[in-house]
Amino acid sequence: MNYLNMQKLLKKYSELALVILFAFHFVGNSFAQKPNPFGKVSDTLNSEAFINTVQQSLQLFYSDYANDTKYDSIINALNYEPGQVPTFTDEQICEQLQKMNEMTPFHLDCNSATISTIRFFARERRSFIRIAMGRSALYFDMYKEKMAEYGIPIELRFLSVIESGLRPQIKSKAGALGLWQFMYKTGLYFGLEENSYIDERMDPEKSTDAACRYLKQLYGIYGDWNLALAAYNAGPGNVNKAIRKSGNKATYWEVRPYLPKETQGYVPNFIAAAYMMTYHAEHNIIPMEAKIHNAQLDTMCLTEGVHMATISKLTDWEVEDIQTLNPVYKTAFIPKTKPARCITGPLEKISLLVGIQDSLYALEKSIYSPVKPSTNIETPDAIVADSSDTTINVEPIIVDSLPKKENLQYHKVKPGDNLKNIALKFNVNVEQIMEWNALRTANIYVGQRLKIYTDQAPKVNVVQTPKPPAKKYYIVRSGDTFSRVAQKHNLTLAQLQKLNPGVRVNRITVGQRLRVK
Repeated sequence: MNYLNMQKLLKKYSELALVILFAFHFVGNSFAQKPNPFGKVSDTLNSEAFINTVQQSLQLFYSDYANDTKYDSIINALNYEPGQVPTFTDEQICEQLQKMNEMTPFHLDCNSATISTIRFFARERRSFIRIAMGRSALYFDMYKEKMAEYGIPIELRFLSVIESGLRPQIKSKAGALGLWQFMYKTGLYFGLEENSYIDERMDPEKSTDAACRYLKQLYGIYGDWNLALAAYNAGPGNVNKAIRKSGNKATYWEVRPYLPKETQGYVPNFIAAAYMMTYHAEHNIIPMEAKIHNAQLDTMCLTEGVHMATISKLTDWEVEDIQTLNPVYKTAFIPKTKPARCITGPLEKISLLVGIQDSLYALEKSIYSPVKPSTNIETPDAIVADSSDTTINVEPIIVDSLPKKENLQYHKVKPGDNLKNIALKFNVNVEQIMEWNALRTANIYVGQRLKIYTDQAPKVNVVQTPKPPAKKYYIVRSGDTFSRVAQKHNLTLAQLQKLNPGVRVNRITVGQRLRVK
């Protein structure tokens, strides 16, 4: 579904909602004006039922939108096999870039630098593009809206791909943080707040707004989007030096040889990311399944400080998932501030929270309100000394719950690891691992060494002799669709159908076995 069709469908639902609202108002007025001779009539258009109807309609729309797989038709038409890496000539790549140029004021140059970078991405960065495509469902609609608001090219959304890989909590060695990799001082300049509990460089919407303002400001200085990108990466000072060394040239490619080495590759990387994200299907890249789309999110502002664990208890919403959608918070606590801090989540979770606010704050208070210690503390007889004594021998207090050095183990993070499965492996909980390793969030990286205090030895993976590839099956779960199963296993619908001849695509059932390899 393209953006125009999505707008049309949204308009359709909006018009339907207005019609129902009008009907509700008309029927309500009719009953109010005319006495009913048959006594009280049950209200079949009560507000709760109406809200449920509208919410279900929206969820159906979001579901259709989220499951759109237009890349299938392209991959099937090109008759690609699973895992095939297609190749294109320089002329074909330039033709595709020219098509992109016709739709944007941004100039995506086709030269040896951009072509070689595109080829590298198409060959070596396929998984990265696949993952970024999956993450883009959470951010790109919001990016487009912000960029349209500031009147800058929406192709700039791809800048966040090369800056952070669309991960809001990633931090560079230099200290840049967030989707748009703001340095601390630059973030402050553009109004991004930081304190012990929050860092707005990790707030997707606020940091995007700041990035749009910064990029627009840079374009106003240089009048060239590629130079604006170079200044975003290296800073205006370095770009100004390069311009002077070049003899006051006016374009990025003329100035490029005088820029820092990293910045010389920055614009080619941006063009390659924009190209691959646009033509991923032509390169036989199937996006990773998105957990949630931006259109499925809602927001609620809190009047009291609340721990995410409290929200989790009331809504059956994992703390790790809450943190993923609310990366602005450094810890699992949402502080009380003015104006109020907000929480973002799936529509159904936020709707539930709105209806149980009183219960939320009451539970928070019962769990986390500190108990005031008594001021009248009795001294145990065992340690009362005569006034003539100069020393008191008191046995040390040993707390068994404190970590013991002899129970310390280290776990090296492997691909696919997360705190939840590591905690299960060692029979501890996620909060303990975060405390032992001073982790502010649940995000970890491959190769990271984590301290684990436990008597339990980790499960040992027995190395077995490699076996020849075997058929692989997937058991259909609740909520699965044929297209979703295909996406999970990096297959197109046609490829999954080929592996499962005779299976009715629209009639799969929970518990059904589907071959996926």
